[in-house]
Amino acid sequence: MKLPSFLKSGDSVQVIAPSGRLKELSTFKKGLEIWRARGYQVHLASHWNAHTGYLAGTDIQRRQALLEAWENPYCKAIICARGGYGSTRLLEDWQWNSVLASPPKWIIGFSDITGLLWSLAKEGIASLHAPVLTTLGSEPYWSVQRLFNYLERGLLSPLKGLGWGGGKTIGTLLPANLSVATHLLGTSLQPSLNGVILALEDVGEAPYRVDRYVTQWRLMKAFKGIKGIALGRFSQCELSPSDSSWTVEEVLRDRLGDLNIPIVSNLPFGHDGENAALPVGTQASLDGDLGILSFIN
Repeated sequence: MKLPSFLKSGDSVQVIAPSGRLKELSTFKKGLEIWRARGYQVHLASHWNAHTGYLAGTDIQRRQALLEAWENPYCKAIICARGGYGSTRLLEDWQWNSVLASPPKWIIGFSDITGLLWSLAKEGIASLHAPVLTTLGSEPYWSVQRLFNYLERGLLSPLKGLGWGGGKTIGTLLPANLSVATHLLGTSLQPSLNGVILALEDVGEAPYRVDRYVTQWRLMKAFKGIKGIALGRFSQCELSPSDSSWTVEEVLRDRLGDLNIPIVSNLPFGHDGENAALPVGTQASLDGDLGILSFIN
């Protein structure tokens, strides 16, 4: 993987909105303030506040903003404004030619931004699964520090969760939103899954839909070659007590527990809570017995 250069105070970074339309202006401004307080020159890309239906502007407008940011030699990182839906629409017939022809730069986001992160990983370029601008302001201090410690110095402390067993493994870390990643399987945007440690999270998906997604992976034999699974937060994924249902935790145990690979759950990343930054495409170690996800420089 090509690793972008580390950032430093004073660098120019650009904000794009490749997915859903921007609705949370107050939280958006809090995210901007955090980056600017670190000394970064934060610029808003063209069409950052456009809207077309539920999208942040037309596909052409959002592609243009992405392309301008990638081709801007002064821009050292690209920060996504929010998730929602729409990143995969940008990538239909998209070519990363301008990226491959110039030094790589960070793209930062999660949730729907999985489409961009995975398509870059397929091209051999590392990126960062981390808070978007509209969620950064609600992150605890340690999570914000973790984000900048990695972007500026390449430092990441291990994360502790609940080990399911399976021993220890080393692989290429590939974080993703489960529902977005499932829709990328078998497409031109899907990176190789061989030798990968998957890091999965999701929000607002009923347990039976999580079951459907994971079953799709099983039917496609997509878990073959995967070395371990790190599970973050699956928030707002429970039905009401009156509904007859497994919990999302029970679904994940049922559908993943027989893969005979290291699995760790309850890790602090995802929606509606702490969202620890995770590099995309770099080496990591997963200990399914001790419940630890650690990172290899």
